[in-house]
Amino acid sequence: MNKVVANADEAIQDIRDGAVLMLGGFGLCGIPENCITALVKKGVKDLTCISNNAGVDDFGLGLLLKTRQIRKMMSSYVGENAEFERQLLAGELEVDLIPQGTLATRIQMAGMGIPAFFTPAGYGTEIAEGKEVRVFDGKPHLMELALHADFAIVKAWKGDTLGNLVFRKTTRNFSTSMARAGHITIAEVEELVQPGELDPDQIHVPGIYVRRIFKGVNYEKRIERRTVKI
Repeated sequence: MNKVVANADEAIQDIRDGAVLMLGGFGLCGIPENCITALVKKGVKDLTCISNNAGVDDFGLGLLLKTRQIRKMMSSYVGENAEFERQLLAGELEVDLIPQGTLATRIQMAGMGIPAFFTPAGYGTEIAEGKEVRVFDGKPHLMELALHADFAIVKAWKGDTLGNLVFRKTTRNFSTSMARAGHITIAEVEELVQPGELDPDQIHVPGIYVRRIFKGVNYEKRIERRTVKI
């Protein structure tokens, strides 16, 4: 099976309106920049996006929010995005805020084939509404369902043509779990190599999980907030 595609446009060509997407990254670290740009150009709409955050106004998922292509966000941290705030307060965007540990675990459980788990996080808050509660060791826990997606889109440092992925430092964040939880996983990489060139002990995501891979271009690698000491 040939997993290599020419570019982001080809990689996302079958993503349709109403799709559920997982997008790797934490803040602006390790986000799939090329695929997000291709989604904006393609114009698909009514998307449900599962991501730790919602980007910033002019970068990352903020680009899809600006063009009103996202119907629902499932996230943990959504600060520093004025357009997100505007759409939320205006009732134009459906938002499911999820505790960060719960979000990470729901994604991990999907990749492991476990349908649900119990956690004390969120009990007694709005997050608990409509969820099953069970008591373990005298403490109430909420039942949380595993999170699946039609497509998981991640960005890695290196990958080979078989789909094996290596992430650099904190760019691993949510991406390694998301790559296992999508029905179709798309990976964009900074460097695409031949099989055997990656150290097997350094591979973070085995190629069996990856359906499509391509070498990305023009990465900006932004940071959200720069702090300098005078």
